[in-house]
Amino acid sequence: MILPLDDMIFGIISDVCGREGVDAYVIGGYVRDMLLKRDNPGKDIDIVIIGDGVTTARAVARAVNPRIKVSVFKTFGTAMFRYNDADIEFVGARKESYNRDSRKPDVLPGTLGDDQNRRDFTVNALAISLNKATYGEMLDPFNGLDDLRAKILRTPLDPDTTFSDDPLRMLRAIRFSAQLGFTINGPTFESIKRNADRIKIVSAERISVELNKILLSPLPSKGLALLEEAQLLAIIFPELEKLKGVEEKEGKGHKDNFHHTLKVIENISARTDNLWLRWAALLHDIAKPATKKFIPGTGWSFHGHDFLGAKMVPQIFARLKLPLNEKMKYVQKLVGLHLRPIALVQEEVSDSAIRRLLFEAGEDIDDLMLLCQADITSGNRYKVKKHLENFVLVMEKMKEIEEKDAIRTFQPPVSGEEIIKVFGLKPGPVVGDIKTAIKDAILDGKIANDREEAYRFMLERGKELGLKPV
Repeated sequence: MILPLDDMIFGIISDVCGREGVDAYVIGGYVRDMLLKRDNPGKDIDIVIIGDGVTTARAVARAVNPRIKVSVFKTFGTAMFRYNDADIEFVGARKESYNRDSRKPDVLPGTLGDDQNRRDFTVNALAISLNKATYGEMLDPFNGLDDLRAKILRTPLDPDTTFSDDPLRMLRAIRFSAQLGFTINGPTFESIKRNADRIKIVSAERISVELNKILLSPLPSKGLALLEEAQLLAIIFPELEKLKGVEEKEGKGHKDNFHHTLKVIENISARTDNLWLRWAALLHDIAKPATKKFIPGTGWSFHGHDFLGAKMVPQIFARLKLPLNEKMKYVQKLVGLHLRPIALVQEEVSDSAIRRLLFEAGEDIDDLMLLCQADITSGNRYKVKKHLENFVLVMEKMKEIEEKDAIRTFQPPVSGEEIIKVFGLKPGPVVGDIKTAIKDAILDGKIANDREEAYRFMLERGKELGLKPV
């Protein structure tokens, strides 16, 4: 099979390698995505050289533009440079052997066949020749092209060896299944289950990279369900595993919170590509197992799961080596607030309650509302319809109050420094008391979000505390 390689870079590589007397092949994800006609298949292009990949990378970079910077990764024996919008990475063909306690292999120079043998899946072992005599010719020793057409993932060699050698490949199988809509074939999936415990030697950083890719895939709920079925979830994310199951007492049961979470992920993914909003959806009910309680005559309660869930977010992010910065705080805020809009939908909506929600959510209010809409997963179509209609009313009310009171970007009309100056105070609890009283008065609608009204209120509150302007 001869494939057209239209990009100029392949012609340059072919010319340089011809002059240098080495063979070169484009291999892996670029070939797979090109055949699948995926958008932007050329973001990462892997070139296997039968020889020294670093030397060839430098020679090709000089031929493209002598000013191009080549990044060399000595530990891996690879070199890379940017070409247009793509990362072109060169590596010498190699064969690998593994120590059971590490996923870092001992590497020796090898043939193209050796290099294809070490690939994770047959669809990633497809190679295209860049050599003059066979330019564009497909090399497919494992029938990866048939697997690509059938949308099947399987390993080139014995799956137990493949996954035991590098257990990260188990997560990659599930990630590719979610990204590409492929099925993991039976023997390969059974091998993942047999080797699940091997995932413990993989670093948290590498695991979280794959989790993020699963969450950003078109079918994140499929990926999460496969992690659970493959017995990987209990090891890498035990808090999610604990959401599984239904308990019944006195004829009263509760929904399976794991499957509910998968549905929420489905719903949110149809509306946004925001990774951290998807994380908030994944973690919104994470504290339900810890807060589950049966109340005789009433049923099951998960009271406080929003509050406890918000406290769990930093612990989970730290363990998974996810960023402990504003992204984590954003997820924590949404988890902590996710019940508030739903409570407003179920009750008579007061202006004060709307103002407080706008104040606490701030600029993230729109994302919070998306999360809460995704959280409506009842099988009762009438109930879902009624909830969504009520949501529209709440959002209209929010818009009306925001336009009038500008609560979303609330800044105190009277600062702490001004309170100190007016009453001749030192920084301390009294200043905080007055600031809080002003904020509460605005949120409760007693005064407008206006400097003059807030200043008058400050003087009144100071008088109640026995203070006089100096």
